[in-house]
Amino acid sequence: MINSETINKIMDAARIEEVVGDFVALKKRGTSLIGNCPFHNEKTPSFNVSVTKGIYKCFGCGKGGDAVHFIMDHEKYSYPEALKFLANKYNIPVEETVQSPQNIEAQNAREALYIVSQFASGFFADQLWNASEGRAVGLSYFKERGFREDVIKKFELGYSPDSWDALINASKAAGHKEAYLESTGLVVKNEQGKVYDRFRGRVMFPIHNFTGRVIGFGGRTLKTDKNVPKYVNSPESDIYHKSNVLYGLYHAKKAIRDLDNCYLVEGYADVLSAHQAGVENVVASSGTSLTTEQIRLIGRFTQNVTMLYDGDAAGIKASLRGLDMILEEGLNVKVVNFPDGHDPDSYMHLVGSGAFKHYIENNRKDFILYKADTLLKEAGNDPIKRAGIIRDIVESIAKIPDNIKASVFIRECSHLLQVEERILLNELNSMRAAKFKKASSQQGQYQQGQYQQSNFQASQFHPDQPPENLFDDSAQPAPVQADLEEVQEKEIVRLLLAYGHELVNWDKIDNMFIGSFIIQNLSDVSFKHPICKRIIAAYRDEIENGQLPVANQFIKSEDREIADLAITLSTSPYALSENWYNRHQIYVRDETMNLKATVLGGIFHLKKRKVDQILLDLLQEIKEERDATNQDILMQRYAHIKNVEKEISKFLGSVILK
Repeated sequence: MINSETINKIMDAARIEEVVGDFVALKKRGTSLIGNCPFHNEKTPSFNVSVTKGIYKCFGCGKGGDAVHFIMDHEKYSYPEALKFLANKYNIPVEETVQSPQNIEAQNAREALYIVSQFASGFFADQLWNASEGRAVGLSYFKERGFREDVIKKFELGYSPDSWDALINASKAAGHKEAYLESTGLVVKNEQGKVYDRFRGRVMFPIHNFTGRVIGFGGRTLKTDKNVPKYVNSPESDIYHKSNVLYGLYHAKKAIRDLDNCYLVEGYADVLSAHQAGVENVVASSGTSLTTEQIRLIGRFTQNVTMLYDGDAAGIKASLRGLDMILEEGLNVKVVNFPDGHDPDSYMHLVGSGAFKHYIENNRKDFILYKADTLLKEAGNDPIKRAGIIRDIVESIAKIPDNIKASVFIRECSHLLQVEERILLNELNSMRAAKFKKASSQQGQYQQGQYQQSNFQASQFHPDQPPENLFDDSAQPAPVQADLEEVQEKEIVRLLLAYGHELVNWDKIDNMFIGSFIIQNLSDVSFKHPICKRIIAAYRDEIENGQLPVANQFIKSEDREIADLAITLSTSPYALSENWYNRHQIYVRDETMNLKATVLGGIFHLKKRKVDQILLDLLQEIKEERDATNQDILMQRYAHIKNVEKEISKFLGSVILK
């Protein structure tokens, strides 16, 4: 357990913009920061961070919380694990009751996979620097490749001894369980039940997640035997999903965000070489073909990608495939061609750090120019091949979701390929129409399947005639009263969170907070929405105990439902532009300018909804009552409640219109 004093220190130190900023590129908009949500795929930012409130909220998927909740959601951590993560970030010591590996592993199987992976990384690094075999084979290899010691240490490179059980024995001696080694893929169990090290006689490239924790490995053999695979990578595990990981992203994310550009390469060595040249905004696809998930990862930090792929046939093919995928995700893409078939690693070591950095910064080609140059070389003077290439290029442009960008590239393509812009536009529209038709057809098939499963039959009525049960009361949809009531209940909670600590400044009321005023004036109202009901009850209890609650108590509540609703009601996807006044001299009143109307409007709108519901219930009772005397009593009650409803409506009109 972490004591409350330490938790308070962590919460005080954690800055929401710093915590979220490690994972999402944030830009200022009004009083908030915005970025692409890390929890769902989006091209238009709907993820907001409020620095003053210390919370984040996505208006696309609904996720929200404080710094601790963000780490819990993003890293799939428990509450204590998220606190420890933040404590480590802000160098706040956390006392552990037990420190042994066995007890730490017992807390959480997923955490155990991180622990054994980190242990393995340390073991491989120790072998590289301190073991005679590691220094003679592994360290010598890296130095022969031209890598400096600082780069080797920065990426925690290592060496796995050419032994069947070196890691297994070291892990067991340190108290780690064999089952966790097997779950991470560090060891392999054969059909006979024999367990042995997966990475033997290989130099090791640890793969880190967003937060710098080791989640997997890539191992390169130094043997010349063609039957031995050159690279072996960790298999999929609970902590490592290769399609969602970019090698080097942990070391590159700050530079990518600062420089608003990401260099994309193929291999581990390419990343190391770029860093050695002083280019830190570089990532690799981690031993797999580029995936949509990896592109979206980049999109969190920048909309600009520059591909540095090998100049051989395989590299060109990979770059063309990746290029279309990047365009489809709405990112801007450029490509750098290396001379004489070099890749980033070989070219850096050929020309040196300074010349390498200068070359990639000054030789970026727009994707359309790169693709045209690459494909037209193959086509030569063959008109049929050239036509196919032009169509191929237009097909890439058709993948761009932004119509303005696409039209600009069409114009550029027209000049470059000497084809009329009108013809290219026609081709583009045809491709988009075909794509839309295909998508609509698939959607239609799905909807038709859903439609056939429903009880509704189109043959029951003619489209130009009303349905037979139009005037059947039982067939009418349920009134929307309940939904409106929920809206009004949430509005009361919003007012409490936003203005509960402000003093009432109307009707000569002195020394009363708006929170107390609202609770007092709603003593005769019962809340139905379960979360609103819990918040109101907690607010009322605090006031009765002589304390005035503040919004943060609910925003940071351990009850996640309360926290989520409080965050939702404390944030807005909209912000009034400063240009309304600064540029146009247009003054727009907000609700704070007349808190009386705002607060009383909320109270009496809710009361009106409650009264409306009472009237509906009374009408139903009158309709069902068969005794004349009881009917008279109900009618009198209905008339009384109707008068109350009229007075509330009259009051609302006078307050709101003033």
